[in-house]
Amino acid sequence: MSTKKPTIAPAEGKLGVLTVGLGAVASTLIAGVELAKRGLASPIGSLTQMDTIRLGKRTDGRNPMIKDFVPLARIEDIVWGSWDPFPDDAYVAAQRAGVLESGKHL
Repeated sequence: MSTKKPTIAPAEGKLGVLTVGLGAVASTLIAGVELAKRGLASPIGSLTQMDTIRLGKRTDGRNPMIKDFVPLARIEDIVWGSWDPFPDDAYVAAQRAGVLESGKHL
């Protein structure tokens, strides 16, 4: 029996992320990613955007960024959707939660 090596196609197009609700957690996630996309913040805590992966032995010194090694969607390709019982959009929800200050962040 032979084992077939899986192939992973590179990500193409947009990546939709759907959140349930637009409270403090969801609006913080959306605001943080959108600020990082615009170069106004660092994607702190994002394993795919900031960390490296070791290839081979430690002494080999092969440590590419995960985002350059694994065929994931680019941060620029992330788009958002959400549903919430309150009628506020994400920007208003982020302001109400104290995540963004009007006129300062976006």
